[in-house]
Amino acid sequence: MYHAPLKNTLSRLSIGLVTTALLASGATAAVTAEAAGTTTSAALPNAAPTDARWSDSRGAEWRARALLRRMTLAEKIDMLHGEVNFFYGFYNAPIERLGIPALTMADGPAGVRIANPDVNDQQATELPSPLALAATWNAGLAQEYGERAGDEAHRTGHNVLLAPALDIARVAQAGRAFEAFGEDPLISGRMGGAVIRGIQENPVAADLKHYNLYTQEQNRLIGGNAVVDERTLQEIYTRPFDIAIKQGDPASAMCAFNKVNGTYACENDYLLNEILKVQLEFEGWVMSDYGATHSTVASILGGMDQEMPGDFGGGDCFFCAPLVEAVNEGDVPVSRINDAVMRILRPMFGLGLFDEPARVRPLPEGENGAFAREVSEQATVLLQNRRRTLPLDDDLDSIAVIGADADHAVQGGGSSQVLPTYTVSPLEGITERADGATVTHARGNEPVTSAALLPGPDPIPSDFLRSALDGGPGLRVEYFDNPARSGSPALDRTEPYAGIYGGFFLFEGFNAASPHFPVQSNENTSGMRWTGTLTAPVTGTYELAVTTNGVTTLFLDDAPVITTETATEPTSPGVHRYEVDLVAGQEYDLRAEFSVGPSASADFGSAFKLGWVPPRSVVEPSIAEAAEVAADADVAVVFARDYGSEGGDRPNLDLPNAQDDLIREVAAANRRTIVVLTASAAVQTSDWEDDVRAVLHNWYGGQEQGSAIARILFGDVNPSGKLPLTIPVDEESTPVSDEDQYPGDGLDQQFSEGIFVGYRGYEERGIEPSYPFGHGLSYTRFDYRRLLLSSNTRGRGSARATKSVKVSVDVRNVGRRRGSETVQVYVGNLPTRRVDTAEKALAGWAKVDLRPGQRRRVTVNLDPQSFSYWDTARDRWRTPDGRVPIYVGSSSEDLRLAGSVRISGGRAR
Repeated sequence: MYHAPLKNTLSRLSIGLVTTALLASGATAAVTAEAAGTTTSAALPNAAPTDARWSDSRGAEWRARALLRRMTLAEKIDMLHGEVNFFYGFYNAPIERLGIPALTMADGPAGVRIANPDVNDQQATELPSPLALAATWNAGLAQEYGERAGDEAHRTGHNVLLAPALDIARVAQAGRAFEAFGEDPLISGRMGGAVIRGIQENPVAADLKHYNLYTQEQNRLIGGNAVVDERTLQEIYTRPFDIAIKQGDPASAMCAFNKVNGTYACENDYLLNEILKVQLEFEGWVMSDYGATHSTVASILGGMDQEMPGDFGGGDCFFCAPLVEAVNEGDVPVSRINDAVMRILRPMFGLGLFDEPARVRPLPEGENGAFAREVSEQATVLLQNRRRTLPLDDDLDSIAVIGADADHAVQGGGSSQVLPTYTVSPLEGITERADGATVTHARGNEPVTSAALLPGPDPIPSDFLRSALDGGPGLRVEYFDNPARSGSPALDRTEPYAGIYGGFFLFEGFNAASPHFPVQSNENTSGMRWTGTLTAPVTGTYELAVTTNGVTTLFLDDAPVITTETATEPTSPGVHRYEVDLVAGQEYDLRAEFSVGPSASADFGSAFKLGWVPPRSVVEPSIAEAAEVAADADVAVVFARDYGSEGGDRPNLDLPNAQDDLIREVAAANRRTIVVLTASAAVQTSDWEDDVRAVLHNWYGGQEQGSAIARILFGDVNPSGKLPLTIPVDEESTPVSDEDQYPGDGLDQQFSEGIFVGYRGYEERGIEPSYPFGHGLSYTRFDYRRLLLSSNTRGRGSARATKSVKVSVDVRNVGRRRGSETVQVYVGNLPTRRVDTAEKALAGWAKVDLRPGQRRRVTVNLDPQSFSYWDTARDRWRTPDGRVPIYVGSSSEDLRLAGSVRISGGRAR
């Protein structure tokens, strides 16, 4: 639990008055370009924060106050809750009497998710995921990313873009890791701040989310509780919000679904009032995540300003009539209502939402698509490149492209999903770039759907199944509108395998399943039946497995072999197993019947998967086919994907649907095998990486994913991406691998690792990863020389304090290709015995582009908080006295130079 609250704690009745004073005071000055992680002389363009801040606008303050005086209590409270409007993700209706425009909000971490079917056919530029953007380590690119997303938001009728997300990638399996910027607070804050600046260069409000300690999907809607100490809360999870607020001046912030130390984030006085609004001096408004409000008085006094969606289909609206009643009864002071309204009106005026209304206009689709490609190119991380397999030669005669979704641009599911204006798949990109080489595609693996998020073995592949409907590969599935499966089925068809994970994942526009699996929906899934035959490929013992959250019976030759009762936890479908001896070539009748249980809901729908573990000698025919195609080619490129989505964490880090077997078989057939990961975040590579020559991580690479990958493969672009998170050996080999940490002890997620999150934790616990934080190879090599450290210390005696630390180093391209290198600077253990500090912590970086033989002097100003820790006794940052190690290198483990610098006490802020 965290210690005593801040010494300047506000009484609830004075919140409005004190916050108004803060609004008028303005915020701290924006940092320089060098402090944002680059150097003005040697680095790639990396724009400094803009000087224009809406919170400094006196005009916005005056206009907001004048308007507030004209508003009735009903009109004020009308601004404090949204309404359901299916043309917008989040929405607050206009107040026409006063000329207050509607707040038309769109989901937007990876581009604009357009809900209105009358706007551009709901299409926008699908940008690479924010985690991919973080892999560029380029804050200038991040600002342009935000600027283009904000422009598209405005051109599609939106004036609020719900981005960026600053959730720390604490859990390797986290379903929404791709929506944020990785595991480090500094890179998360700086990239987030840059995106905010870009968005708000338009008449569009950015939204900082999800505040705070939102690190997993498991139990997020049923009271998942982050149990954390104050120092960890401040140093790891609050710090990126602090940086982004100072550098970006966001108009709004979104409080998260989860609880923190027993109190919901959206009514948490300590988080919202004491930390966000006072300590961090956040001057915008706090909105709830969709349906994350649980109270009226506690939420409004706890610091939440706006409930979303509010009027939700006749359900509870805490900030509607109940808030009016609370004010009339004296439970909520009018000053607090005025404060909340001012927090909304001031950025609306300051950013031009009143003066430049959003209107639908054409999008610069080609220009923005080219930008998406540029981001994807810079984001691609070359993890491994043995025998200089990459880049590929232009004189190749044949290329095998392997993977069920190699002909599809893969993206994540959930509220960040974007309907792209167009796409270029990896197969298309390679075919176009191959200059006459024969390009052959083999699917190899079964298509991936949200069923990949269910625990248990992979589904039985279609190659071993025959549908009772048409005799084709797969199983017949009948969908019923009732649990008894009575009457005629509402839908009767053949699917490749038996697997469905409904609820949130199958909402229209949220489903990121492979297009090679028939589209599934939540309709008529209360009862389902799968029928067909199973043919054993070899004689031996097989394990059949049913993963389900309903009442299920599996029949083999009409005999029930697995029967389940209703699962009690809707978010944790159970796995039920049965061992059976099967004879090669023999057909067995297979039938599975499912009835939905009372645990299913709109968020947690029907869940079922029929999987197996065959004898080790079994190779799927489609995999064997792919290996044959690979054997006949000069080079084989395997595209592997996962399924990342809001609403569910991945059950492990394995590639779903036997893709690891596919990689091994293809590598055995062709010694020049390259693997390209089009995946959400970290995946397990340790099972096959030694079998292949090269590995690229392209993340969810946006709508030009295929062009970017092809240009990297053929050397038109030199890869320069660096990992914004650690890739572990497996999910058990991380700093957060105990059950009480994740998924938690009941609903309590114990943050017992403290500040040792990500690479800090791997170092502290001596865990060897597959690939360390900051890792990324190039087609050239860089040499580091002449490290120089300097510090700026002011004052005398006990008042002597270090104000800044500067690192300079010569970097030279000693290879034969032009390339970009990210020079990373880490601070070592701090000179204090009061607390444990990290062996290494990122303190700054610079990305420099060099021709062959070219040398540049690179200078990085380090982040002052990197030399401080959170003093829980004094509720502030504290800088100790003494010498601190400084490490400079190409990753958190590839450190080329080291030195030390003396620092002196005093606060770092």
